[in-house]
Amino acid sequence: MKDRLVVFDTTLRDGEQSPGASMTREEKLRIAKSLERMRVDVIEAGFPVASPGDFEAVKAVAEAVTESTVCGLARTRPEDIDRCAEALRNAARARIHTFIATSPIHMERKLNLRPEEVLEQAVNAVRRARNHTDDVEFSAEDAIRSDPDFLCRVFEAVIAAGASTINIPDTVGYTLPHKINELFRGLIERIPNADKAVFSAHCHNDLGLAVANSLAAVLGGARQVECTINGLGERAGNAALEEIVMAVRTRQDEFPCDTGIDTQEIVNCSRLVANITGFHVQPNKAIVGANAFAHEAGIHQDGVLKHRETYEIMRAQDVGWNANRLVLGKHSGRNAFRTRLKDLGIEFEREEDLNLAFQRFKELADKKHEIFDEDLQALVTEAGVEEANERIKFVALRVTSETGETPEARVILSIDGSEQTGSAPGGGPVDAAFRAIEVLIESGCTLQLYSVNAITSGTDAQGEVTVRLESAGRIFNGHGADTDIVQASARAYVNALNKVLAPVEREHPQISEHV
Repeated sequence: MKDRLVVFDTTLRDGEQSPGASMTREEKLRIAKSLERMRVDVIEAGFPVASPGDFEAVKAVAEAVTESTVCGLARTRPEDIDRCAEALRNAARARIHTFIATSPIHMERKLNLRPEEVLEQAVNAVRRARNHTDDVEFSAEDAIRSDPDFLCRVFEAVIAAGASTINIPDTVGYTLPHKINELFRGLIERIPNADKAVFSAHCHNDLGLAVANSLAAVLGGARQVECTINGLGERAGNAALEEIVMAVRTRQDEFPCDTGIDTQEIVNCSRLVANITGFHVQPNKAIVGANAFAHEAGIHQDGVLKHRETYEIMRAQDVGWNANRLVLGKHSGRNAFRTRLKDLGIEFEREEDLNLAFQRFKELADKKHEIFDEDLQALVTEAGVEEANERIKFVALRVTSETGETPEARVILSIDGSEQTGSAPGGGPVDAAFRAIEVLIESGCTLQLYSVNAITSGTDAQGEVTVRLESAGRIFNGHGADTDIVQASARAYVNALNKVLAPVEREHPQISEHV
């Protein structure tokens, strides 16, 4: 029998620490349900003590997910652990994940604690967490740069205190595959009660080695991997779930373990995360990139046509690549629309949300001959954007652009319920639209990112626009989709502005301590 490799997804927590990737409660719920359909073992939903908004999001995920374990992060502080337990109170399966730094540089420079004090805090935190749940994970932040002898002492003590999972994070993405393999083997061999816990790897991608290091850790004895969809995460990101899962599944000749992941859900979940966060996948990305199973070279094409395995080590269908075409049109009814969304794992808590999405579907069906699943995901996200627009609503846009003439835009926005009109010239139609919006809002924001992604193929494809604004040191992501790129751009800008003007729910994710 193969060992079970536990998949711990931290897209909603560590992935959210990417600048501009903060998610709303509703967006976290959509992703959590998608992860549950993929049969992810553990979903780390957030850091409950960070803010009331984060607490509510973790609580909502804990109440909505029934098949996967829902996990919350907590420092070793008593108030962190108690707040985490409160957020997870209604979870079918709950895990508290507590952590403290163990490297000399972190203990001395950040915590201002002696090693003995760190050890004491770690043990006390695990004991306190065990009062709330039997499933407790302990992480030694910056473990890779920690003294192995000290790690042995800490891990032995926290296992004795009740920790059932021991996480060894490469917090700064510093290690190499052979080094992390040796570390896992050494710790598991040296710690007397190592057999009482599952050892876990959490690798960051600063040197582009997160997946390689995670796989090396598995070969060294790790039986849990912590990862994110599309490798989302701060700095260079985290280990990509889809790459780890498919590497283990494809190379069963080398790995003594396997996951329980439903791999056919991978592409769908990848698209959902990209759609919600605005962090789109590059075409040559392994597993989920548009070109991952494309063959341009004539020799490759000839070989694949004769026998697929000449150039393909996986089947595209096994990770969810297929012709997902929605055979619905403008005459289709609400029930057929609702059914197809349910097939994609999209369900609405409120009837008015379904009504708004259905209205957008009808409008889109008038513009596009064929509607794909990707269009539906963007459409549902767009409906959520409209709901979030509490102060500003996009009403209409008129742009004139002619060779040799300065483009001009005229925009109508509903601001706090009152329609207002603004006009401005610009260097191009999009620039003019943004300037016209700023005439009315005067936000003072700096545009840090503007990107356009075609959702599907064809000249009638929807364009999905991501806008990233900076205001007072905080970053806000906005997105919009439309067959008209300029309108999609204006919608994305308005979406970002609404987040700028909204009450602050949580601190910037990167301000929070992390593993």
